[in-house]
Amino acid sequence: MGPDLSWMFDFAGTVMPIFIVVMIGILAISAGRGLLQWGRNNGSPILTIPAHIVSKRTEVRQQQLQEENGSTRTSTTYYLTYELEGGSRMEFKVDGHEYGLSAEGDRGMLTYQGTRYHGFQRQPQYSTAE
Repeated sequence: MGPDLSWMFDFAGTVMPIFIVVMIGILAISAGRGLLQWGRNNGSPILTIPAHIVSKRTEVRQQQLQEENGSTRTSTTYYLTYELEGGSRMEFKVDGHEYGLSAEGDRGMLTYQGTRYHGFQRQPQYSTAE
């Protein structure tokens, strides 16, 4: 009666299941990585070591909302990079309040567990000039 529509059944019967399996696989791998990192962090000791802040950065993301007025939602993620006594550096995600109170060059004691940030206690810097 009309054009052959068997290609639609091939698409629904072959391509869609493959697509769904791939998407489930991607989600499973992402969840597995998160659980693996969580387990590694829990198994790591909580360390408190001398460090200083060498860098601050932000990551701003905008999301277009599905509304008629075309508004957007903006979120900001804050990061601090610390240099340890041996010269190695570690970057941690921090909240906005901690970011605002921090300055490059601040020295103190960094507390962390694996990749999990626990805090930074600033130590006052005294001037040696008289």
